[in-house]
Amino acid sequence: MKTNEQLKTRIKELGKQAADYSHQAVQIFDFDPVQNRALMKQAHEASKHCQVLINELLRRESLF
Repeated sequence: MKTNEQLKTRIKELGKQAADYSHQAVQIFDFDPVQNRALMKQAHEASKHCQVLINELLRRESLF
């Protein structure tokens, strides 16, 4: 079980990762639509995982 601080750190990492994937996808949109779709999918997955961790953190913090 991760500590709250570890969760916060992982949330920040995943948020940055999602933003980076999205930014890369936008940059290549006109040149490589297949890679664009793959990057947007990765951004979406990272974002979903980030949201799961945020919900877990909020659940933990509401217990105190």
